[in-house]
Amino acid sequence: MRSDVALKIFGDDLAALKERGDRVERVLSTIPGARDIRVEQVAGLPVLRVKIDRQKIARYGINAEDVVAALEAAGAGRTVGKVFEGQRRFDIAVRVASPEVPGTAAYGGLPIAAPDGSLIPLSQLAEIVVEDGPAQVSRERISRRIVVEANVRGRDIGSFVAEAQRRLAKQAPLPPGYYSEWGGRFENLRAARTRLALAVPAALLLIFVMLFMTFNMARPALLIFLNVPMAATGGVFALAVRGMPFSISAGVGFIALFGVAVLNGVVLMSYVLQMRREGLGAEDAARRGARIRLRPVLTTALVASLGFVPMALSQSPGAEVQRPLATVVIGGLVTSTALTLLLLPSLYAWLKAQPAPREATGLLPPPCCGTRRVY
Repeated sequence: MRSDVALKIFGDDLAALKERGDRVERVLSTIPGARDIRVEQVAGLPVLRVKIDRQKIARYGINAEDVVAALEAAGAGRTVGKVFEGQRRFDIAVRVASPEVPGTAAYGGLPIAAPDGSLIPLSQLAEIVVEDGPAQVSRERISRRIVVEANVRGRDIGSFVAEAQRRLAKQAPLPPGYYSEWGGRFENLRAARTRLALAVPAALLLIFVMLFMTFNMARPALLIFLNVPMAATGGVFALAVRGMPFSISAGVGFIALFGVAVLNGVVLMSYVLQMRREGLGAEDAARRGARIRLRPVLTTALVASLGFVPMALSQSPGAEVQRPLATVVIGGLVTSTALTLLLLPSLYAWLKAQPAPREATGLLPPPCCGTRRVY
C-alpha cells in the first residue's frame, strides 16, 4: 500500500465488504487531515446473467447442460477448422460477435437444438439480464478483503490513526465474522518506532561508554553527557515552533544531534583538563577553556547547522522527510552550544569546588607518591 494509511477489511460477502468500505470512507472524510480517500473498486463490471427456466427446457426436452454448452461455445468460440501458414497452424473458431456493452440481443437469438431437431431461441428458454457484478475479488490470508486508502496532511499519522480507530469503533463497527487491519505507511511507522525505541537508548549508552573510556573518569563524562538533554530540549522546541509532529526522520535527527553536541563538549572538556594538568586552578581553567575553545565549538555547531538549512527550508519532493531531521539538528545545536560554552564550564568549576569524599577524609596519596588525576 503506497498511501499513508490503509484499512483492510476482511470478510466473505463482497456486497457487505463494499458497504462497509463506503461507511469507512464517509467516517474518514470527517477526520481533520484526511486527503485522497479511496475505496478499492470491487463492483461495477457489467455481467450478463442467464437464468435458465427449467420448466421451459423440460417442455422441449432440453437439458440444462446443453444450454450451458451452447453458451460456452458462443462466448469462448467453437473450433471449426484449422489454417496453415508455413510450419505454423492456427485454429479457426466461430463465436457470437460481442458488442461493446453485453446485452440480451447478442445472446437472445442463440439457437438451442432440441431432441426433435428444432432450434429454439435462448430467449424462450431463459431470462437474460445485464447486471453489475464484481470487478475484482481481492484475497489475502485465505479471505476476501477490501481496502480503504487515505493520505494524511497537516498532522502526524499516529494521531490520525488513533482518532480514526475511535470514530470507526463508534460509527462503523464491523459485524461478527469480519475484522480489519491497518496498513500502508502507518505499518512501516509502527515497525520503525519499535526499532527506534531500541536504537536511541543504545546510542545514548554507547555515547556515555565512549566518554568514560576517553577520560577514564565518571564526572567529566557526566558533565559532557548533560549536552544530550539540553540538545533534545532544543530539538523538541524547534519542532513545536514549526508545527511539526515527531516522526521517524525526527528521531534519526536526534541521534545525529546527540553526536555533534557531545563532540562540542569533548572539545571543551579536553582543553580544561589539559589546563588543570598544567597546574591551573579549576575556575581559571574553566574560564580559559571557554574562551579559547569558543571558536572551535562555534565552528562545529555552525557548520552542522548551516549544512542543514537547505533541508529545513526544502519544498521539493521528499522534503517531508528532510525538514523534521534538519529542524531537530538546528534547534538542538542552539541550546547545546549555549550549554557547552556557558553552563558546562560553570558546572565544572562548581563541582571541583565541592570537596570529594576521599579528599575530605585524607585518603588521597601525597603528590610525592604518584601523579594525581584531575577532572
